[in-house]
Amino acid sequence: MKKLLLLSMLSAAFGLAAAAPVSYKIDPAHTFPSFEADHMGISVWRGKFNASSGSVTLDKAAGYGMVDVSIDTASVDFGHDVLNTWAAGKEFFDAAKYGPARYKGKLTGFKDGAPTQVVGELTLHGVTKPVNLQLVLFKCIQHPMLKREMCGADAMGSFNRDEFGLSAGKDYGFKMDVALRIQVEAVIEEKKAE
Repeated sequence: MKKLLLLSMLSAAFGLAAAAPVSYKIDPAHTFPSFEADHMGISVWRGKFNASSGSVTLDKAAGYGMVDVSIDTASVDFGHDVLNTWAAGKEFFDAAKYGPARYKGKLTGFKDGAPTQVVGELTLHGVTKPVNLQLVLFKCIQHPMLKREMCGADAMGSFNRDEFGLSAGKDYGFKMDVALRIQVEAVIEEKKAE
């Protein structure tokens, strides 16, 4: 009877430990927030940010998770050097003054242990506004080289840039809506030796 009780307690303790939230570190070499924006109503310009960092906390069993991502706006890349310099400068992102953009959100809409959306806030150009993301894809696997769990996602969303004080081109007929597409990969954080 005592053995059965002890086994029960150990199973319960193990179950709680297994359901604990897990922390993942975003892999900057495989994470690129990208965007699409109007150019005078005649074409769509696309770009991405080459430097980002952050973390994800995930508890699949409890249907809970958090995201915290920092995006270096000075790393903006349209594939056009002159435009990159202008966009990072005082007339647009003003990266030197405002620093990185930041997205913080809660993973929601869990189905079979995987979230389907992020409800969060974007801080950009000194302004914070709600921006929600739809997760088109979310999957976790064992990293073949690191031998730790890795999760990846393809996220989509949109916002109006003039709400963040980024209204350049509005007087020339530029539409202010920006489409986001974010590929992200994150690896479970390595336990530090004590």
